[in-house]
Order: sequence, then C-alpha cells, then structure tokens
Amino acid sequence: QAAAHSAYISRTGKHGKGEKGCDLLATGAGNMPSWSQGDPKTFWRASDKYERANGSTYREYELALPAELSLPQNLELVQEFLHEVIGPRPYEFAIHAPNAALGSVPQPHAHVMTSGRVSDHIERSAEQHFRRYNAMAPELGGCKKDSGGQHRGQMKEALVATRQSWADM
Repeated sequence: QAAAHSAYISRTGKHGKGEKGCDLLATGAGNMPSWSQGDPKTFWRASDKYERANGSTYREYELALPAELSLPQNLELVQEFLHEVIGPRPYEFAIHAPNAALGSVPQPHAHVMTSGRVSDHIERSAEQHFRRYNAMAPELGGCKKDSGGQHRGQMKEALVATRQSWADM
C-alpha cells in the first residue's frame, strides 16, 4: 500500500511515535497533479484506490547518504537525484538518520517514493489519472507509465544505470 508506506517514511500516524519518529530529518514532495493539491498523502491514497489491481502503485529508491556530509549537503544530493533520475514523475522523499545498532553512529539515508505515471499536462481527475493510457486520445485515458512496453532486461538495465548514476553523484 502506497499510502501506508508514505506514512512510514514521513513518520506520520503510528510511525511518528517512539524512537522511529525521532530519526526524521527532512521530507519533501513534488510534481504532484493539481487534484492532489500538492499533498502526497492524497496522491498515494488515490494511487492505492484507482491503480489497476495488478499495477504498481509506487516504486521506491533507498539511498545511503554519506554521514560525513551535513544535512544541507545531503539534501542537495537528494535534490540532484530527484532532478536527474525522477524527473517529471510525482515523488515524495524523506531523510532519516537512525543510530546504528552498535554504538551511536548515525546512518543517514533517503527514501524516495515515485509513481510510474508521467504527467503530460492534461488535467485529469484522480480516478482518470490512474486509468490505462490511451495513445489515440490521451485526454480520454490516464497518464502514461514510464515503464510501459519495457521487457525485464530493459528494466534491469535501467536499474543498473540508476545505481551507477547515484554512485557518480
């Protein structure tokens, strides 16, 4: 469930209590459609409700961040990742820095949730946003998925390229 995972990474609801709630350093979201009013929770709830039964409601990237860098520097790294890899897709991110199990060494990392639906700047309702794409009449269908038509080998190559891109950043 996308909405539940969004609550987990943003440490809201039951996830904001106790020790887990204390490791949240930063959150953000972007490229949300107008019907979500910039609220990622609204977007992910709609994804859970309207994405087809066997469809992917979100993808997640977990990024290890250098403990030697300051929060502003790590935020800059995450922003670069969002710009270079996520591009125009809707996203939500959170930076956590829990302490390692042994000792008190922080382990900063980012969670980036993204939708495979790419905006084409056609106004749609939440329900229509997640419908199947209509190539002949895009305004009648949903937003196109960026993974549409790719076979497993192509998707694996894209993941390897993303990992290399993050390592280079």
